[in-house]
Amino acid sequence: MSTTASPAPAAPSDPGTAGSPPSPGSHEEHAPVGAWGPDILGAGFQARTLELLPDDEDDGIVATLVRYMPADDPAALPNTPTSPTFAYLHIHGWNDYFFNADLARQVARLGGAFYAIDLRRYGRSLRPGQMHGWVTSLADYDEDLGLALAQIRTECGLEIPLVLAGHSTGGLTAALWADQHPGALAALVLNSPWLEIQGSEPARTVGEPVVRTLAWRDPRMVIPTPPIPSDQLFDITAGWDPVRDGELPDPAWASDPYVTGWRVEADWIIHPSAPIRPGWLQAVLNAQARVAAGLDIRCPVLSMGSARSHLGVVWSPEARCTDTVIDADATARRAVQLGALVTVARFEGAVHDLTLSAPPVREQVYSAMRRWLGAYVLR
Repeated sequence: MSTTASPAPAAPSDPGTAGSPPSPGSHEEHAPVGAWGPDILGAGFQARTLELLPDDEDDGIVATLVRYMPADDPAALPNTPTSPTFAYLHIHGWNDYFFNADLARQVARLGGAFYAIDLRRYGRSLRPGQMHGWVTSLADYDEDLGLALAQIRTECGLEIPLVLAGHSTGGLTAALWADQHPGALAALVLNSPWLEIQGSEPARTVGEPVVRTLAWRDPRMVIPTPPIPSDQLFDITAGWDPVRDGELPDPAWASDPYVTGWRVEADWIIHPSAPIRPGWLQAVLNAQARVAAGLDIRCPVLSMGSARSHLGVVWSPEARCTDTVIDADATARRAVQLGALVTVARFEGAVHDLTLSAPPVREQVYSAMRRWLGAYVLR
């Protein structure tokens, strides 16, 4: 991508939107194959379908690449460069897809050509009849990432520095890819990467045999979970609930998506969780075991996470300011084993997806990214 914005008007009050996105249901029209088309995020965002080779399911798998074009975005941030100096590919996590337009704008203002991928059977790439997020090895995503990176190289050139970024399970996937492709990346940026199972080594020791037994019997079965009343669930994308959450800490946040809610497609993020299957969970445990054995990532790594965890899917006051999904302490300890040059940054008050935290915390996250990329990527 070579066309980005000149200085543009300030971003609107809702950084989770872009232009005027189509109404829910418009995603029934899939992105074109071999060309860029309009994306559900609206002005400034485009998508294209990447056709993948059939896997064991033979259910029509594809991936979807999204790119940000600041010149076409009326909400592009002021002083966004007109020519990118690096390329940035974002990988979403489990039960997720790319929807955070503000992240794209922040990276673009740094000089990044921003791209995001919806992996096979997620988000824009999910097709009728497919098992949400299903893979039996995280190495399956090598094809998705390979096609995405080839497209990025075609558009941005072979010499431009490449930054790979991943959130949660996407961070685990990104770390494995970086380890297997030495020299390919200028940097790796991780947002709460799921590097360790909750409870750390003892949990894996106890849980792995159970998961493997279930996967041997029926890898596609849905692991049953206790029912939880919908009014007890916590969803960070839903925004502030004055009844449960009380008075806003700062009235200036009133128009921020942390309060108003992030615009997401309900059938692409399932609450409290998408179906969890033992074959998929075994793939995650296998990947985490590789991390535990020690990786050898040759590029600089930034691993960011919350300062604290409070695991669970039900609402509590702590859910608004902690990681409710993964063990942040265990992840920080595991991150230092990723390579020789690893920066670990932790943020008080951050939620699992750091970029969905309260506005002051979110700015701390972006500030840390700016300083770190400035030191290791920008020239």
